[in-house]
Amino acid sequence: MMVPATAVAGAIVFGMANGAIAASFAVSGQTFKVGASKLEGIGFKQYGGFVKEKDGTAHPVAVSEIADAKLYDLCQSVKIPDLPIVLTINAGGGGNPATAKGLLIDMDSLGGDAEFKNIKIGRDATDLNAGATPKSFGQSADSVTITDLEQVARSTSAGVFTLNGLKLKVNVGAAAKECF
Repeated sequence: MMVPATAVAGAIVFGMANGAIAASFAVSGQTFKVGASKLEGIGFKQYGGFVKEKDGTAHPVAVSEIADAKLYDLCQSVKIPDLPIVLTINAGGGGNPATAKGLLIDMDSLGGDAEFKNIKIGRDATDLNAGATPKSFGQSADSVTITDLEQVARSTSAGVFTLNGLKLKVNVGAAAKECF
């Protein structure tokens, strides 16, 4: 029985790495900010969902899936609660974008200027992801471009996430500024 179990486990890991299967994990309960001068994505899907903290506290989110994404001038920040400390990650500058395959984002809010190609609005979410709530709202597009992206998220995962020019910094006191 070891060979079939190994094959199934391998198929699951392969599916997660390629974004076909979403990874499930308990969220921290804290949000973080992601900004980018531009996001270019192919294979866009969006629908509603919930994420849960370890203690079972649920948070409603907008789930966005992007098969292949490029993020220019990426900034991610998380503020440490009750302290003047912000952790920032910057990448994808100088025309060399950060890239992601199988990008899955659970977000509270999203802002920017968006253009969708071949968008379909009002789809049944289970046609986009089998784990979505049946008969719930969904939308999809062949591609999406968002300029001046400002997003507040609870989790992000990807099969592959390449951060070109990565810079991580712990900012303290007056320097503790978030991405936006």
